[in-house]
Amino acid sequence: MPLKTTLTEMLNIRVPIVQGGMQWVGMAPLVAAISNAGALGVLTALSQGSPEGLRQAIREVRKLTDKPFGVNITILPTINPPPYDEYAKVIVEEKVPVVETAGNAPGKMVQYFKSNGVITIHKCTTIRHALSAQKIGVDVVSIDGFECAGHPGEEDIGGLILLAQAARQLKIPYIASGGVADSRGIAMALAGGAVGVNMGTRFQCTVESPIHDNVKKAIVAAKHTDTVHIFRTLKNTARVYRNKLAEEVVKMERRPGGVKFEEIKDMVSGARGRRVYEDGDIEAGIWTMGTSAGLIDDVPTCKELIDRLEREVEVILSDMTRILAPPTMAKL
Repeated sequence: MPLKTTLTEMLNIRVPIVQGGMQWVGMAPLVAAISNAGALGVLTALSQGSPEGLRQAIREVRKLTDKPFGVNITILPTINPPPYDEYAKVIVEEKVPVVETAGNAPGKMVQYFKSNGVITIHKCTTIRHALSAQKIGVDVVSIDGFECAGHPGEEDIGGLILLAQAARQLKIPYIASGGVADSRGIAMALAGGAVGVNMGTRFQCTVESPIHDNVKKAIVAAKHTDTVHIFRTLKNTARVYRNKLAEEVVKMERRPGGVKFEEIKDMVSGARGRRVYEDGDIEAGIWTMGTSAGLIDDVPTCKELIDRLEREVEVILSDMTRILAPPTMAKL
């Protein structure tokens, strides 16, 4: 039973799996390996350092694969925003077929991509945001449940509820994100009406992932309880690996009067998080990890992982068909 869905047909991929856009992780070798294996690899635009750096990364991916791939752009509220328009222009000029957008007010960017024939997937943590994304013309919505790494929103809604709401209210295709790392998660998402899944933490833990082996070992060793939320009091909640630094941030947030971002900005800086991935000291900075880490127990190649997931999901769905088939009644 091939895993043919609206997503595989739309993106021209074999398996309905999209790699999540991950800062410092979504680099060319990983992206190409995922796309070569039949899923959709996704470059993280802001990890490339500049619009020209993104252009070079796109060209590097094209040297490594002739399969479809995408680019993630996360629009963050900041005093000195990156040149988002220039990043978007590079994506269009380099004829990237798919963009994953996330963050605030994507309307202008979505329309720009739409007018240039780029398929857009937008990440949402609530159904009202998904409905807004549908209204502005995105092609696919990524429904991010509370289980996800990174920013799960402020309403703490689990994936099962969000998927059920999406099935009732959305008219465009949607994929499931957050907590998906194995074949059962993919099968459940498809049964819930999703046309595919988004996986981040699972792809961190592959041979081609650019992060240090110590980080991969930490993910394999982790339980689903080994994450913690920071920035709750700042209304910018992020799920990260539970290390001493993250726990100290939470402790500061819980003190009377709370904490101002200026007091913790050096503790949570992106530069420190990047060093974790590069040097392998898992206590050196804040780094994202989803609850799906509790389902991860190996570090396969991307091809081994995707082939295994495809094979296992086909078996699960086939078994469900047999279970639900009406029994043959013997004549009385």
